[in-house]
Amino acid sequence: MKVAVPVKDETLQFFGNAGHTPFFAVYTVKGAGMFRAFELEGLRANPRTDLDHDHDHEDEHHQCSHDDNDEAHAKAHLVMGEALEDCDFIVVGRACKNTAAAMAEYGVHIRKYNGDPAKAEAVLRSVSAQLA
Repeated sequence: MKVAVPVKDETLQFFGNAGHTPFFAVYTVKGAGMFRAFELEGLRANPRTDLDHDHDHEDEHHQCSHDDNDEAHAKAHLVMGEALEDCDFIVVGRACKNTAAAMAEYGVHIRKYNGDPAKAEAVLRSVSAQLA
């Protein structure tokens, strides 16, 4: 099983807004229960080309300047689904309806993380029971 976690950079610091993350850390999940292990496969850049803001400081209340029914914006999210189509899950702090639709189209299931900002592996351990 593979799980994608939105991260800021090589530090693997969780980035809550999945649609606007700079990178996805992709992990292979091995074992089960308390013996579950997470092996980092690598980082994948977010392939969206319509992002035009600074990712250095994630804004918890960020609102895009697009209409919720903006077809071009919805299609921009599809590239994320395509980039993660080999993943079974993505763990998010939040995801807009376009991100959710893109992931669903590519068979990637969304799991929510509500904890404090943490490194990707700590986030995975926190949601581990939901990855089934």
